[in-house]
Amino acid sequence: MAGAMCGIFGWVLRGEHRQDYETLVRLTNLMKHRGPDDAGYWQGDTADQRNQVSLGHRRLSIIDIEGGAQPMWSADGSIGLVFNGALYNYIELRDELIPLGHTFRTSSDTEVLIEAYRAWGIDSIRRFRGMFAFGLWDARTQQLVLARDPFGKKPLFIAENPGLLFASEIEPLLKFPGMNTSIDPHALEHYLLNRYVPGPRTFFEAVRKLPPGCHLVWRAGRTSITRYFIPPLASAEPDITDFGEAVRTFKSTFDDAVRIRMRSDTPFGAYLSGGIDSSAVVAAMVRHSSERVRTFSVGFRETSYSELDHARTIARQFDTDHEEIVLEPHDFLKSWPAAILRRGAPAAEPADIPVMMLSHMAASKVKMVLTGEGADELLGGYPKHRAELWIELYQRLVPQTIHDRIISPAMRALPYDMRRAKIVTTAAGERDWPSRMQLWFGGVSLDERNRIIGRPLPVTLPDSHPFSMGTGSNVRRTLFFDQTSWLPDNLLERADRMMMAGSIEGRMPFMDTDLAKLVARFPDDFLVGRSGGKSVLRAAMQHTLPPGILTRKKIGFRVPIEEWFRGPYRKFMSDLLICDGARVASFCNRDVLRQLVNEHLDRRQNHEKVLWSLANLELFLRAFRLSGLETLARHSVRGPI
Repeated sequence: MAGAMCGIFGWVLRGEHRQDYETLVRLTNLMKHRGPDDAGYWQGDTADQRNQVSLGHRRLSIIDIEGGAQPMWSADGSIGLVFNGALYNYIELRDELIPLGHTFRTSSDTEVLIEAYRAWGIDSIRRFRGMFAFGLWDARTQQLVLARDPFGKKPLFIAENPGLLFASEIEPLLKFPGMNTSIDPHALEHYLLNRYVPGPRTFFEAVRKLPPGCHLVWRAGRTSITRYFIPPLASAEPDITDFGEAVRTFKSTFDDAVRIRMRSDTPFGAYLSGGIDSSAVVAAMVRHSSERVRTFSVGFRETSYSELDHARTIARQFDTDHEEIVLEPHDFLKSWPAAILRRGAPAAEPADIPVMMLSHMAASKVKMVLTGEGADELLGGYPKHRAELWIELYQRLVPQTIHDRIISPAMRALPYDMRRAKIVTTAAGERDWPSRMQLWFGGVSLDERNRIIGRPLPVTLPDSHPFSMGTGSNVRRTLFFDQTSWLPDNLLERADRMMMAGSIEGRMPFMDTDLAKLVARFPDDFLVGRSGGKSVLRAAMQHTLPPGILTRKKIGFRVPIEEWFRGPYRKFMSDLLICDGARVASFCNRDVLRQLVNEHLDRRQNHEKVLWSLANLELFLRAFRLSGLETLARHSVRGPI
């Protein structure tokens, strides 16, 4: 699978804006960490000589190590491709193409992608079962085709001035000669609400994300974007009504999703947290592996946060070659700025840093790992999914005035450690569905964000939001939101950036499109209707995983940030956010910032999420030395400085 985890970069520029070969090489090589094994570059012109076309590639070799160099060209030289990702069904696609007269010079999935495009055109993308972002130059039609996989596992950023540029990461675009590097002031506002910037926005005015499940075509100076994939929840009917049938079909489809992701010519392993998701992946890997499976875990000395004991349980049961690291506060702090630089944005989750550090460790042993990302968003594993089962009933029975005047104030008065109960109560009283989606996982509530910024701002949802309106139940609409915003713009972005920072590829069986099509046919109670959620997955693993793993309460990949902010990071947090030079103070109310910090340090309230968001925003603004902050500052109401 020659594509593998790589970095791609390229452009189509009008003749007067053409750039030299050295610029292509220099900017492509900013992503060397994404592909340390090899590099390739190509420049040419459109047939009318009016536009320059450039393709750059950094390669991390996984399959067909010798034959998969890029840019790769079709045998007749008419189609050139730079490709980041993997087509897991490339063997099956090649078997379809050979009877149609297609021949292959390599055993790489990159060549399969080229030949699939030659056979079926741009609709070939619908046949791909994998993760990918690619740039394809078709000299026959004089068009550049960019595409991103259905769920957005692979990133693709674009900028359209002075021509069309694309890249796997933001940094090459920002450093392109003459590029506008101003921050998008609205992105800051949305970040505080969501903890990430919903696509297609980024933090930068000139840079956008190509949305998941979309392809872009440039031709004769014009671009068009087409959505080719919408998560099946938007249209599928829950027609599998027998739970036993659901479990059987899930087991076989999931097993196949794991099997095809194990195709590799280099050593690979798995990230193992000890939760049901990663444990299920490891169990399936063991069935299909003739060698001991390698597993890697990260944890903390704070036992209430660390899952290392659970990971060791699974490692012993399946006799894996297991390695782990214990993360200390000073190691975390040392790696924090590097994670922000690699992400090209604030680190939305504290877990970003442990994932990056684990990847650096694992990369010395393997080039690829399977992970459990996406299981909760596909199968309904979060407490919010179970809450959505009864929120509609709660809102019918409890008048809004009763909630606002009695229940909500009572919950706000609960002690410091009752944060989850406060979130559930706040969400239950929110009748506007888009606002409720941000409340569940966001950094702050809408009112809190407006108080921090100093003025009211609207709520926005990603472009895919209209498709969710016909998905039926609250649970399905919430899952759809997770699959089209929370996953691609946060969790999958973290997985790509933090793993690639360590030059390691991550593959995610739960994000398989065939599996998603199947699960969309399950009724809500097959997903979230039993204790702990993910009912089908738990039943499928009942005779495979230990009862303690199947039944233990979900805690997620938690980092002891709450304790560290009050302990070893206490002075760091105060100095960072309420010092005279704090950049967030240029557009936030300084009195509110000081109150948030002091209340958390004094254990009066748990402001862990908002303080994490603000600290990362401050470090991000410092790291990128961004322009454009004054635009937001002029429109903000601030406290005395």
